[in-house]
Amino acid sequence: MSPESERAKKLAQSIPLGRLGKSTDVARAVSFFSSPDADFITGQTLYVCGGASIGSISI
Repeated sequence: MSPESERAKKLAQSIPLGRLGKSTDVARAVSFFSSPDADFITGQTLYVCGGASIGSISI
């Protein structure tokens, strides 16, 4: 999907951060979890989604 397409723009608007994810977003998460800074973190699930996983919750 082209980032300039209407579909991509509409999808980006539905994400709390207001943009589509990039490969660098995922790469930074992978880099952190493979670094010594994350040596005490185990068994976690990380959603690299710009808040989309919680964006549909209405309070």
